[in-house]
Amino acid sequence: MSKNPTGLPKLPLQLGPLQVIGLRDPDEGDWSRLRALQYSELYKASRIRLAAHGIAAIMAVSLLVGTLPAWALGIWLVVVVAGVANVGRVDRQFIGVSKRGMSVEEFRRQAIAVAACSVPWIVALLIFAPMGNAAQHFGIWTLAAMLVAGSAATSSSAPVATVVFDLVVGVAGAASFIISGDYLFAVASLAFIVVIVAGSLNSARTYLSARIAEAGVAEKDEVVSLLLREFEEKESDWLWQVDNNRCLRSVSPRFAYALGREPADIEGERFIRLVAGHTFESGDVPRSLHDLAERLKRRESFSNLLVEIHLGEQRRWWELSGTPMRDASGNYIGFRGVGSDVSEQRERDEKIAYLARYDTLTGLPNRLMLTEALGEAMRFSAQWRTRCAFLMIDLDRFKQVNDSLGHLVGDRLLTKVAERLNEVCTDNEQCGRLGGDEFAVVVRDATDHTRVDRVAETIIEHLSKPYIVDNHTLFIGASVGSAIGPRDGQSVETLMRNADLALYRSKDDGGGVHHTYVPSLHADAEERRTLELSLRNAIANNELSLNYQPVVNARSEGVVSFEALLRWNSEEHGFVSPAKFIPMAEDTRLIIPIGEWVLQQACREAMRWPEDVKVAVNVSGEQLLEPNFPTTIVSALAETGLPASRLEVEVTESVFLRDGKTANQALEEIIALGCSVALDDFGTGYSSLGYLRNIRFSTIKVDRSFVQGAAQESPESLAIIRAVVAMAQSLEMSTTAEGVETAEQADLIRELGCTKIQGYYFGRPMTAAEAYSLVANRRHAA
Repeated sequence: MSKNPTGLPKLPLQLGPLQVIGLRDPDEGDWSRLRALQYSELYKASRIRLAAHGIAAIMAVSLLVGTLPAWALGIWLVVVVAGVANVGRVDRQFIGVSKRGMSVEEFRRQAIAVAACSVPWIVALLIFAPMGNAAQHFGIWTLAAMLVAGSAATSSSAPVATVVFDLVVGVAGAASFIISGDYLFAVASLAFIVVIVAGSLNSARTYLSARIAEAGVAEKDEVVSLLLREFEEKESDWLWQVDNNRCLRSVSPRFAYALGREPADIEGERFIRLVAGHTFESGDVPRSLHDLAERLKRRESFSNLLVEIHLGEQRRWWELSGTPMRDASGNYIGFRGVGSDVSEQRERDEKIAYLARYDTLTGLPNRLMLTEALGEAMRFSAQWRTRCAFLMIDLDRFKQVNDSLGHLVGDRLLTKVAERLNEVCTDNEQCGRLGGDEFAVVVRDATDHTRVDRVAETIIEHLSKPYIVDNHTLFIGASVGSAIGPRDGQSVETLMRNADLALYRSKDDGGGVHHTYVPSLHADAEERRTLELSLRNAIANNELSLNYQPVVNARSEGVVSFEALLRWNSEEHGFVSPAKFIPMAEDTRLIIPIGEWVLQQACREAMRWPEDVKVAVNVSGEQLLEPNFPTTIVSALAETGLPASRLEVEVTESVFLRDGKTANQALEEIIALGCSVALDDFGTGYSSLGYLRNIRFSTIKVDRSFVQGAAQESPESLAIIRAVVAMAQSLEMSTTAEGVETAEQADLIRELGCTKIQGYYFGRPMTAAEAYSLVANRRHAA
């Protein structure tokens, strides 16, 4: 049989007579729980029962005085009082039974006690009454009937007591009339008893229904109270209540704690005034509190309303929910609700919002916020027929600083750049960081056509001044590209893209300048895009080739090596300058597969030359920093059969700025293979004697700019070449002078001590066949 988890049957009550009495288990609910509800207040009728039986017994004795011996009546009277007292004693044991449940043994004990209480009246009806006259008989029955009716009225909560007493006494009364021959009264007595018992059972069912309902309500109240206690015990949650004047009532301890006050101190205080703090007096009440006051005034329910409150000088954030209260007549009597302190959550949300809109390193607005600011500026321009502008800024030479001095110094430099950028921006401009070393400025009103140029020039001027970072004096510059809205774009994306195109033009011009957008830049961008697409297919389409420029011995003028130079003759674009496509190949990392192809081709062609002629291959930083680059060289040498001693790898100093450790390791592995390494363009950018100390270079190549300067008798160029030659001789390295174009320059270079010469005077870049013919003819002539 399934039991209700509460131990109580559902209402309306569906119990049979025996189930109400307790002689059968209920179909639903717990027997012990039901009996406990019936008997929990039975003890309250004990005194009434004792008084009723006592009075009835005295009246019965007065009727029978003279008919029966006095001693018999005395004993009978004592037995009546003892029986009733015993029932009262048993009933008092049921005090508190509703909290523990009732046992079957207690049920039986009470029923037996009631049965024992009825025995003296059985004696009176069956023994004493027949000894007297008819009047005495009817008098005794009348007293017994009164007790039967009284028992049904006072003990209806425990129907077994009523049924036992009423049936026993009633049957005894009917039997007494049968003995005396009064059959009509016997039938009337039985009918009376049946009605009494039926009525008591109905009363018992009604009583039990009421108790079940009360118990259910009590359980729900207990659950609600428990939940409220648990709710109140939470650190940041509390209950609040105000009356119809919006004054605090029934202040809970948790609510008072949230305000930093005692409950008694704030009882009756005005809610809004209390939480507004000092802002209430100044009139600068937060807007969220105005909203709360309006909802209370309009008597509207609200949920999860975020309000800003002030406790002293401290600002907090509460989340409140509330609903209006009404009395039984429907009259408004105030508000009741719950609240919690969400200040920490609010701070986290604000921090997340800040991180989403501001750059964490510089504190400037990030790309998202700049995009929003530009959108707002464009909407303003469209509404008022004005102009706005977007400036993109890229730092010149920042990458070299970051690579040579580390990211920590680079980050501090970016912070200083942001400070200077903030200083030059007025209320009409908003600056921000797009990422990396790219910054931007939104000019809200650029109606004055000279405004953008002035802002750009000021930015370049201020950002190009020297910086002091960790005792380093750093020099960088800035390139600026701008686009004017709505002239150069009707959308934020278009305007930003066009400003980027203008910036690209500024970088192409060497940096440190400002270019504004012109429509032709789109053609340049499209050309770069198509050029990149063609370059990706250049190897497969056999569009790449190598030219070779001879390097001769300065004294004998014999060819000692050829420098392999990459050329691209595109089917779509024609001949493309290396200065144009090689930087593109490095930016897109196409230089990796292209570089592998160059190595293979150069080594394969060198196998046709005399064994004492080397081939020099330029290697970019992107290639050198590839983890498997030495393996690529090994593969090229193995497939072509070229001895490692005939391959010279040329690198520039810039490869050491990105990752000096990796570059050193790669070059050491290349040298270990037997290849030689030449340092190209020495002295033109970031020379450091540390490179020469760490790497065993075979050759230092002097840049053509120094050769041209020496030919023009520049003291600086002459001094630099002499210093390089002297240093190379002390380190047992050879020197190659580049860009020698005349016999006079060749003689000068010999006088300065360079060991090898390269330039147009001894041969322009030539095809592989021409290079072979050159060395073959010279050897034949020799």
